[in-house]
Amino acid sequence: MRNQNPLFDSVLATLTDRQREHVEAAYALLEHSREPVHRQELHALQDPTSRDRLEQLLRHTGRVLVQVDGLRFTSGYDDTVAAQLTAAGWQPLTTVERAVLALVLIYSVAIARSEERLAPDTWTSPYPTTEADILKASKLPAVAAKAAASKLVAAGLLTRVRDRADAEGGYVPGPQLLRLTPAARARLQEQLILAAAPNHPLAAAIRERRNRTASRENIR
Repeated sequence: MRNQNPLFDSVLATLTDRQREHVEAAYALLEHSREPVHRQELHALQDPTSRDRLEQLLRHTGRVLVQVDGLRFTSGYDDTVAAQLTAAGWQPLTTVERAVLALVLIYSVAIARSEERLAPDTWTSPYPTTEADILKASKLPAVAAKAAASKLVAAGLLTRVRDRADAEGGYVPGPQLLRLTPAARARLQEQLILAAAPNHPLAAAIRERRNRTASRENIR
């Protein structure tokens, strides 16, 4: 006998048993898989009705379907929900963890993009940020920086890599960043520009646009 879940039942009640099984399985895979899921494993995406109910179910839990590329999918926070959480002061990372994550994104993504080694909207990177890079740029105590990096790896926000047996290796962005929606990726890209090149014309344009937006909102 199927376990009854009021939320699931309200969205999936009119589906056949097979459709419901596909939607429930897809929801579980999208929410709990560490890596994005190949569409072949998401049978709910092959049926328009099932896909619609899957997206409804995600919306009911503050989530959305995120297409990573042509073949893989994951789920992420709805942009409105993310904005509400941010406005409420929700911040799951410590200051040190945020600093370490930002440095890895700058070294492994932002710099590589500026040198045209990565595509503009790419959040995976083959270019590791070493522990030496992190310690030098952050001036954090080694113990604190390494502890923060370990927690970020455990959370899937960073991945530890080693190029060769005798190489230091380092850290690259982890799979959880692939859960970002296009709007969230755009916001993060702006933050990287502001952090990595605050004097660049792009940074000035971002600040000017944000100031205009803030001024309009204050007038309302």
